[in-house]
Amino acid sequence: MPRITKEDLNNLIQDPSGKNRAETADKISREFSAESLSDSERVLAEDIFRLMVRDAEVRVRKALAKNLKQTPLVPHDVAATLARDVDDVALPILKFSEVLNDDDLVDIIGDNADSVEKQRAIASRPHVSEIVSATLVDIGHEDVMVDLISNDGAQISERSLQKVVDEFGENERIQKPMIERNHLPITIAERLVTLVSDRMRSELIARGHIPEGIVNAVMTQSQESATIGLLGDGAEERDVELLVEHLHTNNRLTSGLILRALCMGDVAFFEAALARRAGVSLINTRILIHDSGPFGLEAIYNKAEMPAHFFPGVRAAVEVARETDLDGGERDRERYSRRMIERVLTQYGDLGVEFDSDDVDYLMGRMLQLPSERNLPQQ
Repeated sequence: MPRITKEDLNNLIQDPSGKNRAETADKISREFSAESLSDSERVLAEDIFRLMVRDAEVRVRKALAKNLKQTPLVPHDVAATLARDVDDVALPILKFSEVLNDDDLVDIIGDNADSVEKQRAIASRPHVSEIVSATLVDIGHEDVMVDLISNDGAQISERSLQKVVDEFGENERIQKPMIERNHLPITIAERLVTLVSDRMRSELIARGHIPEGIVNAVMTQSQESATIGLLGDGAEERDVELLVEHLHTNNRLTSGLILRALCMGDVAFFEAALARRAGVSLINTRILIHDSGPFGLEAIYNKAEMPAHFFPGVRAAVEVARETDLDGGERDRERYSRRMIERVLTQYGDLGVEFDSDDVDYLMGRMLQLPSERNLPQQ
């Protein structure tokens, strides 16, 4: 590659046309990016850049931006000036330059709230921090959200994702890249289940955001049954507590949901839900639920303000949970759940207790979904 010469500088002085300035800008910035300059030449080049970023000709500034967009050696003030230029100049710098910091990007977003193209360039950077993502989300242009959510290099906080779902949850342009992200908080996945189409719901499951074991529940049951299924087998205790807190905050931690979770064998969710509703620590709640005496379960149940007519079924279900462990064999979850549901229905029948028709329908529906006991592998 030819080096910068005194002749180049003389030509620039003798022929200061826009064409010559653009050619000089292109040459100097290409050599600068190739790191082929000596220390003294690099200092000279930086001084020339500081003049050229204020050149009246867009093509001059555009030549600089094109060649300097990915070099880490460009002075910060030069990169920052180019990034605030017209779109033809700014976009390459905004999309690629690592010299720009979060403060630069946040300021540029704020100063260009109506510039969708500048925001799209920032949203598409190889790495986008949570604070930059949050700033883009707060403005909330749809095209920018598509680029941001589609960018695996973008760190997006749960709060920001919640805001995106609030504003664009029913928009398939947003749903698709959100489902395709490598990791989704379980609270976001729970909300998407009820918003997306059957096709996208299947993709949500296929990508592992929802365990395969609850495919039928997600595809055929109500929002509550799908919510329970989000946790899947072997969920981490922290995930269970996060989901419970999310549901409680959004007024969806209903008594019906809690009973349904228990009847599906999700004792961990039942424990965490009662603890949250009762305002009692999880460890103390577990002690009360599994107390072998007659009063512990009833005390925490009442403290959680659960309906009295549910209690006989809950007691029966807890007894099944206490007596029956998952055996690790094929379809052990189905066997466990069937046993749980049968005991609950039997308990209500024996006591002559009136049971909410919707919940009976749900329990019977679950029974029909499960393989018959004779068709299940015996352990």
